[in-house]
Amino acid sequence: MASETGDPIGFVFETGLLKRAKRTGWWIAGVKDPESIAEHSFRTAIIGTILAATEGADPARVSLLCTLHDTQETRTTDLPHVARRYVHAADNETVTADQVADCPPEVARVIQEAVAEYEAGETLEAIVARDADKLECLVQAVEYRTQGVSTVQSWIDSSRAALKTVSALRLADAALAGNPLAWRSTFNDG
Repeated sequence: MASETGDPIGFVFETGLLKRAKRTGWWIAGVKDPESIAEHSFRTAIIGTILAATEGADPARVSLLCTLHDTQETRTTDLPHVARRYVHAADNETVTADQVADCPPEVARVIQEAVAEYEAGETLEAIVARDADKLECLVQAVEYRTQGVSTVQSWIDSSRAALKTVSALRLADAALAGNPLAWRSTFNDG
């Protein structure tokens, strides 16, 4: 039931939980302190912006889709793929509708439309955003592998196999061939 004031602060506080909620699949891989859902979503939005620029999609729209793509996990948690065989959660559109029920209609509409677009996966922006999500998982797995977690190859393989855009495949190959700290070589530490 929407409040009389249409106050979105509840949604703001709720999404703050994503800063504390960890991505559970990485625990299965043996990562002791995995990234949070918010950390994942932040870098997904950055990757989405890059992919959008190279694929001719709207970078702002892709970034919005990426930012909102996992907000439902405040209520459903981050279910690893193995759990999805046994647990049946409400679809993300239903969860989002409940999350924004107290928001002003114009706020609720923007958020719900973005989530629905991402879930449908039909627009160029949604395709790019989904690639950004998978690519971020691949990049994170490469980083964990570099840190000594040797059990992440299946995450790398499944993420790369799910990519659809040429730009995402190029970035995936660069991530697989690169060193996560190579960017530091541009600085003189002396």
